[in-house]
Amino acid sequence: MERLPTFSKGGVHPDDKKALSNNQAIQRLPVPSELVLPLSQHLGAPASPLKQKGDMVVAGEKIGKASSFISADVHCPVNGTITDLRKVVLANSVVTDAFVITPDASNPLGEWPEQPYDALSPEELLAIVKDMGVVGTGGATFPTHVKLSVPKGRTVDALVVNGVECEPYLTADHRLMLEETERVLRGIMIVAKITGPKRIIIGVENNKKDAIAMLRQEIARLGFPITVMALRVKYPQGDEKQLLKATIKREIPSGKLPLDVGAVVLNVGTSFAIYEAVAMRKPLIDRVVTISGEAMKEKKNLRVLLGSKVADLIAFAGGLDHEPDKFISGGPMMGFAFHDDQIPVIKGTSGILALDKEPSAKAPTTPCISCGRCVAACPMGLQPTKLYRLIEHRDYERAMAMNLMDCKECGCCSYSCPAHLPLVHGMKLGKRLGRK
Repeated sequence: MERLPTFSKGGVHPDDKKALSNNQAIQRLPVPSELVLPLSQHLGAPASPLKQKGDMVVAGEKIGKASSFISADVHCPVNGTITDLRKVVLANSVVTDAFVITPDASNPLGEWPEQPYDALSPEELLAIVKDMGVVGTGGATFPTHVKLSVPKGRTVDALVVNGVECEPYLTADHRLMLEETERVLRGIMIVAKITGPKRIIIGVENNKKDAIAMLRQEIARLGFPITVMALRVKYPQGDEKQLLKATIKREIPSGKLPLDVGAVVLNVGTSFAIYEAVAMRKPLIDRVVTISGEAMKEKKNLRVLLGSKVADLIAFAGGLDHEPDKFISGGPMMGFAFHDDQIPVIKGTSGILALDKEPSAKAPTTPCISCGRCVAACPMGLQPTKLYRLIEHRDYERAMAMNLMDCKECGCCSYSCPAHLPLVHGMKLGKRLGRK
């Protein structure tokens, strides 16, 4: 039996629940009657508005300009009219300005014909990626042009593409690898031209055997120098630190980035967005979102215009089968719980889940018994129970000295804790207060 690679330290094996939606081909959500498009859809400074109430806009037009180096432009997804500019609260609790846009009922969508790009230089390709507002679509939403800007004197040994999608329920990247295989691969080759890696690896967990086979088939047909690496199923392998340990056996030191170990890490969905940006001059104005969970009548993978409301997605999926315990934006391990179905889909929205209450959620919190399960589960080698105690006692300085900032907030500790302690919430609080 083949021994599949994975990261060595920690990790957990939650029920992946992917069978609910992984056989559902991507459908396109019809254009909603109204879009709410936030100016903060990315890590870093929010974009500055370029339009105002009453302005006519066209699909693909830049309506928000990046306000710093770590920021991203925002583009209009439709032809239409801006009816308002107001504050909204996103699923991750970020408060931001957002354009309210009414699409043109007769001609809402733009056209994006493919055009040649082979003659473009790496610098020109990178400029297009920046101008099209591409950010990481896996959830972190880091501006992609920043990640691909390799400083002078640095070289990239490995371009590692994340096809892991290890969060339970989520299948959007899986469907992209199956249905948009060639475009995903061409997007990867565009990134390779920008960054100049010596080798290119796509890491895919072995619960996606059909995607692994499809990628390998298309790579052989196209003659691309890309290796597909099947990985053991283990959460949180989609994190870039764990992915690099699994694929190229390199560990990123505390406080460092993949480039410090000669690597660039990119998500499958981001590769697809890069292809559309370069080959079609199409900004990041829509994305694939998994809509799933036990309380959802129909489980789907939807191509959704950014700014569409959660209520629009739920309605298209047949509504709710019963009242959920909670809604989650993203995956259940690292996503954000929310209650308002009027919140919009943004660049980092990988899934909308309507979940029933887990049996363990009914169990009361009890004192820590020092069993060590959270320590064994932590992929970063931290001591969650000790950090939690320090944070409870407001000793943020000592918690920071124990590498609290290395916590990825992956949820492995909370998942493993028999005392049901809110360990991840404690880490988030400690990091926020410890930075002050």
